[in-house]
Amino acid sequence: MGRYLTPAKVTLLVVALIYAEDLVPTSAATTVLTFLLTHITPTSKVSESSLEGTGNDYALPVSLFESTLAPHPSAWRPGRSLYDLLLRRLWTIDCSHALDAFITNLPCLLTKTREQILRERETGEESDQPHGRILRTSPLGAFIRRCHLEYTRLQFQDSIALWQDFISYRLPTRQAFERKNPADARTGLDLNFAQMQLDSTHPLAQIMYGRLADDDEDHVGTGTFSIYDVEKLMEFQVAELQRLGGRLPDGMKTRLDQMAKSGTVIPKLGHYLSFLDSWRAGDFASALDNLHRYFDYAMQTRERAFYQYALLNLAILQADFGSYAEALPAMQEAIAVARENKDITCLNFCMSWVYHFGRSFPQERKTIGNTGILGSEVEGLAFLKSRAKDAEMWSLLSTTLLSEAKLGLQYGDSLATVFENITKASHLNIVKSAQSVTGPTLLMKGAAYSRVGLTHLAWWCGQAFLQCHAKDAPIEDLLKCNCRMAGLLVQRGRYNEATEMLDSLPPHVLRVLKFQNYLNFYAGMLKVRRFLHRNDLDAAEHLLERLRGQGVPEAEIGFTLSLLEIDLLMRRGNLEKALNTVEYVVHNMHQEVNDVAVQTRLMNLKARILAESGHALKGFSLVMRAAQIAYRGRILPSLWESVGFLANILNDLQEFEAAADLLQAVLPQVLEFQDCEMAARSHAVLADSNMGMAGIEQDQSTKQKEFISRAMENIDHAYLQFRYIEDLRGQLEMLKKKATIMHWRGDLTLANDIAIQYLELEKQYRSQRV
Repeated sequence: MGRYLTPAKVTLLVVALIYAEDLVPTSAATTVLTFLLTHITPTSKVSESSLEGTGNDYALPVSLFESTLAPHPSAWRPGRSLYDLLLRRLWTIDCSHALDAFITNLPCLLTKTREQILRERETGEESDQPHGRILRTSPLGAFIRRCHLEYTRLQFQDSIALWQDFISYRLPTRQAFERKNPADARTGLDLNFAQMQLDSTHPLAQIMYGRLADDDEDHVGTGTFSIYDVEKLMEFQVAELQRLGGRLPDGMKTRLDQMAKSGTVIPKLGHYLSFLDSWRAGDFASALDNLHRYFDYAMQTRERAFYQYALLNLAILQADFGSYAEALPAMQEAIAVARENKDITCLNFCMSWVYHFGRSFPQERKTIGNTGILGSEVEGLAFLKSRAKDAEMWSLLSTTLLSEAKLGLQYGDSLATVFENITKASHLNIVKSAQSVTGPTLLMKGAAYSRVGLTHLAWWCGQAFLQCHAKDAPIEDLLKCNCRMAGLLVQRGRYNEATEMLDSLPPHVLRVLKFQNYLNFYAGMLKVRRFLHRNDLDAAEHLLERLRGQGVPEAEIGFTLSLLEIDLLMRRGNLEKALNTVEYVVHNMHQEVNDVAVQTRLMNLKARILAESGHALKGFSLVMRAAQIAYRGRILPSLWESVGFLANILNDLQEFEAAADLLQAVLPQVLEFQDCEMAARSHAVLADSNMGMAGIEQDQSTKQKEFISRAMENIDHAYLQFRYIEDLRGQLEMLKKKATIMHWRGDLTLANDIAIQYLELEKQYRSQRV
């Protein structure tokens, strides 16, 4: 493998020669120049395409030259295309000396140097050396100069290897060349053999070109990539892995394995690439070994400025595998070294990591506070915003704005301020083309919409992300968006669609161990919720034990898991243990998830347990506090839930009219929120209020019949909502209420029909559990 020159680059030089000799018509000049510039200054898209074709042994195959140049006729040769001229030029290089002469004479295509122009002005004599019109400082001129310089640096055996690789590269075009130029047909190896009348079986030919006859697959295509190409490809892969958070594609792995088996020297960046792949695969030992190996090689050279990045990567690796005690000291040292080396970019990344580390692992927040790196959360965000602005790190600034919006939601600050920060981040993403932060921005916007009860807007934020930005989004954002949308579907009872959404994730997401565990855990929680609704409590308890043993990936998901455990205890009738669990979560969750929405949810849950235990009045103060906090923080779903519990308390106090007024005021927003369980409970409590008002009226009066009709209607609505989410307990309760009303009205036939429906429904769900 050469340092820079490859047969494909030699072919590009031939195309540049054709262009410089004015053989390209004006109509095709743009196409030819675009083709040249695309491959001498490769973009990320070209690099990616060159790796995806694992069945191709060449980074730039000859077929690509044919498809680009064949449709365009030449300027001075009628009947010949530019591809025909290219083949003629390629086969004119018929020996190693011809290749040497071709590359040696490349400077003739360039304009005069500044020194030559000054010398001619002083002497008044023009140089006899020919010069072309390609500017030396242009991209094409720089490419020609570098190819010439790299060739002069080659040792003799390397130049011979380049010539032999050029023969293999050019060989597929032999028939096309001989078809257009039958008089110039010659041997495909060396013109000198034709002059000496020697064929490829001669011993001298075997000594010179025996390597070309070797069919060992380990050596296939290794000469068509230079070290420069491999480094650029690895840089692209590293950038993609860091941006998307995935693993190495199979094509890149296959190529690296081929290079390693053939004895090719792989650049030291390959160790860092292996570190990223091992890290995402969950192989801590290999990741740590490759990380040390890469930075050991870097420290042996003149790249000592990368020491702080070694510490940064080490801290991230330790934290990802749960070694928090080792992660923080490594990050502190990284910050100290970055300050010493005045590396502002690394320093800002370290500060941002420390902040998000404290948010992700609240139990370590006290240790971070003792270090005094960032101070409080508000001070840390203000510091990060100022540093990101000064360093013009727009992605970091956008992320900090989103973190500030999230902090405002958790503290119950003004919604206007929250949406202002989200809008600033969105504007920054558009103006500065920060595509990697678009996904988190839409996720944060969807979370804010969910807080105010606008579920349909939260859903469309997720749809916009998946349809427009999923291709360039980090895998973690793609995973969380799918999980959040699956949760919204389960909220409406669409379990099968939620399962299909989680199963439709791209395969490369599941190749990362951390994301696969996250997906399995979240899918398990959705199954637990369905088991609880179907009253399959044994299966739900078994699955909850497995999830708890697996380990909670995030604090927010841990809170959701605790809610499911409490729901299981309530359905089993163990209300005392459920209340103790709520108290335990209240005392411990404040340290892990400091969120007003969590506080209101727990207060409402405690009031619900007290109501089911027959002590609804004891939860009155809890419900009022929860409603007050939710109203002040504009957490409308919690506010509607609190209103429902308050209406239930008013029913116990026989304040039926006040309870009905409260529920009718919030019921339209509850239905718009698309939470079937909340809507079902609201309709059920409203039915109780209507029945209470019917009991106050005189028997067989018009008002009483009207209230009973409303109660029956609300019971039907509640039954329908419970049916959507397959909640057996709720459906049976509504059928029991309906049968009771029928008995009270004297409709014994309808009451018996409802009783039969009650038994059949119970039998149906029991058969599904079996």
